[in-house]
Amino acid sequence: MTTRARSCALAGLLLLATLLTPALSAAREYLQLFVAQPYLELHTGPGRGYPVFHVVPREGSVDVLFRRTDWFKVRTEHGVEGWASQADMLKTVLADGSAFKFDLGDRAGFTSHRFEMGIFAGQYGGATLVSGFGSVSLNSQLALEGALGNFLGKFSNGVTGDIGFAHVLAPEARWSPFLMLGVGLVHIEPKSTLVQATNRTEQTAYVGGGIRYYLTRRFFLRAEYKAHYIFTKRNENEDADEWKLGFAFFF
Repeated sequence: MTTRARSCALAGLLLLATLLTPALSAAREYLQLFVAQPYLELHTGPGRGYPVFHVVPREGSVDVLFRRTDWFKVRTEHGVEGWASQADMLKTVLADGSAFKFDLGDRAGFTSHRFEMGIFAGQYGGATLVSGFGSVSLNSQLALEGALGNFLGKFSNGVTGDIGFAHVLAPEARWSPFLMLGVGLVHIEPKSTLVQATNRTEQTAYVGGGIRYYLTRRFFLRAEYKAHYIFTKRNENEDADEWKLGFAFFF
């Protein structure tokens, strides 16, 4: 490498370091909260089974390092690090005196959250089905959902894919019914041995409904039914009923 090349490389590294320094400094900044109740208990680990080893007094401050489910790891102004429960963190405030707000992993979080994911077992057109879904909430009652499934039947195997909307009728209730509407695709591979049947991929549309049941923390049961309408290339539309039950979680 020539002297000029070395100089250019060194200059480039210095420039990169200059550009990264503000970003690294910002990355070390944490959210500062103040204790509004008589004290804030710090545990040695993220759970009630871990003992309390330190107490932060009223008006004392902590920096939030990160969150693990229903527990927050924090650091006091004197450098003591410990874990505070979600319930205790609700008693802290920001520097301007406003309440510290965050997504709750409880019934309140079940009523209003951003994302859902889950897995199911059931039937699709009489065949055994295993599927999964993901959902993003547009508000407390309307969500955009996508689902993928694999079914194994006596006469054919296949894969399904759906995307559509779900409307939750009573998001605040433990038993929470919902309605669904959307479109999708189904890929079917016949098992016929006497006649060589061809694989096919068809467009679908569906309507359906179901119910969610809140269990605990971030988990809930979900049961649903979809009536699929399959638009074949032969212009001979088909129907397929889908029933499934599974576990899901929100965050």
